[in-house]
Amino acid sequence: MTVLEQGTISIHTENIFPIIKKSLYTDHEVFLRELISNAVDAIAKLKMVSRTGEYSGDISEPQINIAIDKENKTLSISDNGIGMTADEVKKYINQVAFSSAEEFIQKYQGSGDDAIIGHFGLGFYSSFMVAQKVDIDTLSYKEGSQAVHWSCDGSPAFELSESTRTERGTTITLTLQDEELEYVEASRVKQLVKTYCDFMPVPIKFEGEELNKHKAIWRESASNLQKQDYLELYRYLYPFQEEPLLWVHLNTDYPFIVNGILFFPKLRPDVDVTQGNIKLFCNQVFVSDHCEEIIPKFLMPLRGVIDSTDIPLNVSRSSLQSNRTVRKIADYIAKKVGDRLKELYRDDRDEYIRCWQDIGTFVKFGALNDDKFKKQIEDILIYRSTYEPTSEKPETATPEVQVQTEEGDLWQDVTPKSDSSGSTQPYTTLKEYLERNQKRHENRVFYCTEPASQATYVALHKSQGLEVLFMDSFIDTHFISFLEREYSDVKFSRVDSDIDDTLIDKEKEAEIVDPATNKTRSEQVKEMFQNALNKPKVNIRTEALKSDSTEGAPPAIVLLPEALRRMRDMTALLQQQAAEFPEEHVLLVNTSHPLIQNLANLSQGAIIQSGGESPSAQLASMICHHVYDLALMAQKGFDAEGMKDFVERSNNVLTKLTERAV
Repeated sequence: MTVLEQGTISIHTENIFPIIKKSLYTDHEVFLRELISNAVDAIAKLKMVSRTGEYSGDISEPQINIAIDKENKTLSISDNGIGMTADEVKKYINQVAFSSAEEFIQKYQGSGDDAIIGHFGLGFYSSFMVAQKVDIDTLSYKEGSQAVHWSCDGSPAFELSESTRTERGTTITLTLQDEELEYVEASRVKQLVKTYCDFMPVPIKFEGEELNKHKAIWRESASNLQKQDYLELYRYLYPFQEEPLLWVHLNTDYPFIVNGILFFPKLRPDVDVTQGNIKLFCNQVFVSDHCEEIIPKFLMPLRGVIDSTDIPLNVSRSSLQSNRTVRKIADYIAKKVGDRLKELYRDDRDEYIRCWQDIGTFVKFGALNDDKFKKQIEDILIYRSTYEPTSEKPETATPEVQVQTEEGDLWQDVTPKSDSSGSTQPYTTLKEYLERNQKRHENRVFYCTEPASQATYVALHKSQGLEVLFMDSFIDTHFISFLEREYSDVKFSRVDSDIDDTLIDKEKEAEIVDPATNKTRSEQVKEMFQNALNKPKVNIRTEALKSDSTEGAPPAIVLLPEALRRMRDMTALLQQQAAEFPEEHVLLVNTSHPLIQNLANLSQGAIIQSGGESPSAQLASMICHHVYDLALMAQKGFDAEGMKDFVERSNNVLTKLTERAV
């Protein structure tokens, strides 16, 4: 063997080699990613010189081979790429942090689409984190080239000599340190290739098996892909998860290069919206599970892949560096997501509605946090509504939703194909809601936040033709405040905050004053409830509520004034505790309900006798408590003591009633 040269590796900073060896990378395991990336790079270079006519030989099928030798503690990576001459080894290997890929790209710029991975400079030297000695055996594609062998034991000293290699390409052999022998275990090698190199465009073979069999479909045109292609990628990246709702294909090469596929997953209650789930790649090389810097925070729960060579990474590729390009890429991603949602709304509205329960959270969160995104999607924000079209239709007709079309506002059948919530109620935009209700209640929006507990209030509004929007997702508490800022001339009223005049029967005959007490029936009812409850902070109101039937409206409801409720919620938020039900609230007693009318008649016999209250007075008082309890239950759950008292009072009321019946 002829020694061509001995010397020391050219370094730009004194004593940098120990730093490279021990501290360059966070995880030692990434050395395999770097060496395989370099091998893919070498194969891409060979294709380039072949296309330009500089090389006319057989380039054969590209291939990378990994081999382990436990006895000799070695791991080797071989490629049949471009290879290196002795001068190139001196230039590219001996000069630390000098990237051959950058120079190569400049020379062959525009000669093809094959990307060069190795533009990180120090990738090769990551091998010294795990190896006590590294050998390179290489033969250049250039005609008449002499194969060369380079060897270094981890010190700045190296040896360059002639080699007997006859096959074009490069083999890098690592003699591992004793504490790094995990990398001669077959299972560990397979695991690393699967993690970092699964989508690389060159077959990687190990022990006769091709380890990377997955196609990087994000590098292809969306027109060449089918639904099944996207679903297979999702199932592979996120096994045991529900199917995604929809996806966005990213593909641009100006003013930056970004490829990727982002999936909208079904949201689970335990999802952490602050944690990113998108995988970052660089030329199909896996880099990180975290790319928060390039994903707008409202899109964090999205899943999928982003692949870009224009995202600035540190030398170990382990973290992103925030700069103007990263911010522009984030804006691009947000815009593409908005475009995709608008496209779905326009082309497949029933599918859009089906997905809304999950994607609505993304959209609203985006509107709250990104002005550009808000302007982009403000016309496709939809809300579930109690509205029922007045046109005659069969009872089995599907629910409809008002949508904006080129011909104007139309009601079209857009029942979700499979709404997991079981809802068959229509959806509408806020603009349509306001236009539709302009004559009935101009610039006022009635909304519901808890359909179950507020069902009585919703039914009351609906019975009198007042349309209610359901704002019942966890983000809507904040989103309502946002809407109030956007629509400053619109009043937003929760259905349990107050009673609209439309719900009150103003045409009831003037109440007759009882000459014995000089009080009206309403005044007597109010006094009866005040005495029975003995709660000075509960404001008793008496109104005759409209109803289509005698029992249609409830006998009483509890109201929480909007300003008071919001102040309570804000205080609880600042104190980081659950909002307690306020002692100050309104009990509205419905004087038109038969129960209240009967109760008033019953109380007329409630005279104070020498032995205390009459039986009628006692029963009337107990029923007042029971009516209040039932109204309160629609607003809050009882604690243990409250539930105990309620059950006892209920039993007493039933006992008294059965006594009178018998």
